[in-house]
Amino acid sequence: MAAPYWLTKCGRPRNKNYVKMRSLLPAVAEQLFRDIRKIYEETTQIPDDLLIALKFVFGSCALQALDLVDQRSVTCLSSPSGRKVFQVIGGSGRLYTCFLSCHYCPCPAFTYTVLRRNQGLLCKHILAVYLCQAMALTQQESVSDQQMSTMLSGTGAP
Repeated sequence: MAAPYWLTKCGRPRNKNYVKMRSLLPAVAEQLFRDIRKIYEETTQIPDDLLIALKFVFGSCALQALDLVDQRSVTCLSSPSGRKVFQVIGGSGRLYTCFLSCHYCPCPAFTYTVLRRNQGLLCKHILAVYLCQAMALTQQESVSDQQMSTMLSGTGAP
């Protein structure tokens, strides 16, 4: 039996509503972060309705990301040349260097869920970075251009 017209060979829906929804989802996420920023600045809390929205948009990694935020696990490393990377200490204690400019994390969950299976927008580490930025809880650290180059090349830590 032939697959429905709206499925491609790899099983992804082809209909217009699905494509439209996928293109709107990042806009929904951006609006959610703006709402969190605004309300957190005023109240230093995230209300239940926004927590529910986070869970709805990002799934189970939302709670894990909030836990990383609570633990102050996110540090923004910046160099004099203006380059920035984010380091997140994962739940296991492992350090992940995340790149928001290209929306990438080297963790296994990102590779499997986001890249291979296309089942999520991002992993808990990248979501924690976005949340920390929205809530102004990102720790800041300066590194030299040489240290940043070393990190970007993957040949060592700062």
